[in-house]
Amino acid sequence: MTSGSEPRHVAHESVEERLSAMFDSAEEKIAEEIIADHDLHEMKPAGKPDDEEPLPSMSEQIAEQLGGVRGLVESSVPVLAFVLLNVLLGESVAGLEKRTALLWAIIGSVGSALAIGAVRLARRQPVRHAVNGLFGIALGAWLAWRSGDAKDFYLPGILLTFGQAAVLLVSVAFRKPLIGYAWGIMANKGKQDWFGNGRLFRTFQWLTVLWAVSLTTRAGIQAVLYAMDKANALGIVRILVSWPIYAATFAFTVWAIHRVTSAQRRDTAVA
Repeated sequence: MTSGSEPRHVAHESVEERLSAMFDSAEEKIAEEIIADHDLHEMKPAGKPDDEEPLPSMSEQIAEQLGGVRGLVESSVPVLAFVLLNVLLGESVAGLEKRTALLWAIIGSVGSALAIGAVRLARRQPVRHAVNGLFGIALGAWLAWRSGDAKDFYLPGILLTFGQAAVLLVSVAFRKPLIGYAWGIMANKGKQDWFGNGRLFRTFQWLTVLWAVSLTTRAGIQAVLYAMDKANALGIVRILVSWPIYAATFAFTVWAIHRVTSAQRRDTAVA
């Protein structure tokens, strides 16, 4: 059959096919332009592991909770300033009257705390740790100035630590361990689904007791020194003893939880 002699219906169908192909091509181009203009993309099905943000590592959790090395240093500077100024300006060294030395120690402590907060604000950095520290420093400074005794500078911290330990023990008694809630917020995206996990629940129970013991130890050492009127020793203990105990307890807690959750993931994978 020569060209141009095809049946009428064949030529007609070829034109329709060509028109259909042209319209399909135009629709695809329009769709691509819309996707590009509005930055649309294919959504992945919810619940897949790829959609989940990775949980923070052990070191990241510790650094966040403690404020990092910088947070530890910044929280210790006001206390160190109080101790040094109270000792160096006191009667045994510079010979200033007790209340005068206490005044300068308070000014140095509160001033350093304010300076740390101001620097963080100027650099647009988080001020949570600085604000928390400033509140405690200001309250301790007010108590010390009112009583005229440097040891009262440390009283709020001692009472607060004992109170935290008591709250933790109460949560264990009511089978609502606070360490479990803290883990849910910090490392489980706010989900508190560990209640249905017997092994995790028991882990959080004894870890909460461990934290109560740790806090009681820290506060107990300081309370003994407070009763003995050892104001300067109180400051040294707070810097050189309290923080290491806190850091070690937190690190052990993260390790213990990671050990349990990892073991359960392995058991689930095998099953």
